[in-house]
Amino acid sequence: MPLESAVRTPAATTRTEVRERAARNRKLTVHAARAGVLAAFLGLWELAARTGVVDPFNFSQPSRIRDQIWQWITHGTAQGSLGEQIGYTLYEALSGWVIGVVGGVLLGIALGRIRFLADVFGPYIKVLNAIPRIVLAPIFLIWFGLGPASKVASAVVLVFFPVFFNAFQGAREVDRNLVANARILGARDRQVTVQVVVPAATTWIFTSLHVSFGFALIGAIVGEYIGATKGLGLLVAAAQGTFNAAGVYAAMTILAVVALLTEGLLTFAEKRLFRWKPADSGDGR
Repeated sequence: MPLESAVRTPAATTRTEVRERAARNRKLTVHAARAGVLAAFLGLWELAARTGVVDPFNFSQPSRIRDQIWQWITHGTAQGSLGEQIGYTLYEALSGWVIGVVGGVLLGIALGRIRFLADVFGPYIKVLNAIPRIVLAPIFLIWFGLGPASKVASAVVLVFFPVFFNAFQGAREVDRNLVANARILGARDRQVTVQVVVPAATTWIFTSLHVSFGFALIGAIVGEYIGATKGLGLLVAAAQGTFNAAGVYAAMTILAVVALLTEGLLTFAEKRLFRWKPADSGDGR
C-alpha cells in the first residue's frame, strides 16, 4: 500500500465514522420525537375522555379503540375475520393502483413524447381531471355492483391522474442534450423513449407513487363505504350505523397502519432503485 494512502486512510475512516454516528443519532432522535408526540397525543385524548372534557360517546378514547381492535383480532367481525377484511381492501386498492399506475405512466409518456397526441387528448384529460372523482363511486357501484370491480374502478380514477401528470411532466423535462446525443449515436424514437426518456422520468413517477397508493386506498374505502360485502370501508359504515365511534376509529387506525407499511415498502424500493443518488446529508434543521 502506498505511504500516502496509508496516511490518509485513518483520517478518512474517522470522518466517515463520525458522519455515520451522527446520522444514527439523528435517526434515533427523530424516532424518539415521533413516539413522544404520538404518546402525548394519545395520553391527552385518553385523559380528556376520562375527565369529560370531550364526550367519549362521540370522540371515543384510545383504550376503547384498542379494545375494539383486539376484539376484531380475537373474535372477528360481523363480516368475517379481520384479516379477510384487510386483505379484501388491499386487493382492491392494489389492483386499482397497478392499473392506474400502468395507464398513467404509458399515457403520460406517450403524450409527453408525441405533441400531436397531447394536443388532441389534452383538453379531455383536463376536463376529466376537473371532475370530483369521489362522486364517481356511486356510478361505478351501479355499473359493476357490490363486488370488488366497483372499488377497483374508484381506485383507478384516483390513481391515474397524479401518475399521468408526473409522467407527462417527466417526459417533457428530459434534458434535450441527452436526447440529441442519443439521436447522434443512431438511436431511433423507440430507443430514445425506452433508454433515455423513461429512466429520466422515473424519479418523477416514483414521486407520484407515494401519493397515489394513498389515493388507491381512499378509492377502495369510499367504494366499500357506499356499498360492499366486505372490507374496512364496510367496517366503518357498520360502526357508524350503530353509533360505535370506537369501531370507526379502529378501522381508521388499521387503515393508517396499512398505509404506513406500504409507504415503507415503496420507500425501500425507491432507495434500492436509486442507489446512485446522493444520500441526504442528515444535517437539516
